[in-house]
Amino acid sequence: MTRTDIPLRTFEVAALRADGTRSIATFKAPALPLFESAFSAFARGVVLQAPDGGIAIEDLLPGDWLNTSSGQPAQVVWIGSSSFVPSDTGRRMPLIRVMADSFGQNRPTSFITVGPGARLLQTPAHLRGTTGGASVLTPASEFVDNVNVIEVVPPTPIRLFHICLTRHAAVNVGGIEAETFHPGLNATKQVTYAQRDLFLSMFPHIAHVTDFGPLAHPRAPEPDMVG
Repeated sequence: MTRTDIPLRTFEVAALRADGTRSIATFKAPALPLFESAFSAFARGVVLQAPDGGIAIEDLLPGDWLNTSSGQPAQVVWIGSSSFVPSDTGRRMPLIRVMADSFGQNRPTSFITVGPGARLLQTPAHLRGTTGGASVLTPASEFVDNVNVIEVVPPTPIRLFHICLTRHAAVNVGGIEAETFHPGLNATKQVTYAQRDLFLSMFPHIAHVTDFGPLAHPRAPEPDMVG
């Protein structure tokens, strides 16, 4: 597929302005991994933990606060969403369903559904001897075992979401922890300058990719980097 053949997708962004007001914008952008990863972590219905209780991802608003793995809540500054059809011919993109107790009692408390952009703060078995006991942010797809963690391919469109807080973090999602969005410092090197500028324009609080800040937790190596 040449670059001129890459289909466009509609992405919606709700963000918190510096003056505390909220902005809503819609973007058309190429369906490239850089863009899709920023909008495809949590399926509609996923509940995140806030200081005053649980809140569904679709009810979250910029300016709300969420609990983080550091023990300190952080404010939501950006919410991205888009409609995906996991069973699209030629672009099959399974969602991942994590069943209750997959990672221990009440982890999660009931099943949760995440998208291909989700990373969980959980170390896969094949890396446990190399992380020194530290948990790492791992793509949810790495845990698929067709028993506790399975792929699901709904035939109809489903809304997926991702979020940014004032800092990169892992948030409580139904009893397990999943990361907020961070593209990685090298992510924009894989696209054209125009695509990079379009991507950064989707984040009103960001001027440069380095403004996403440091990662709150280390990330697991990509599968093709694991020896």
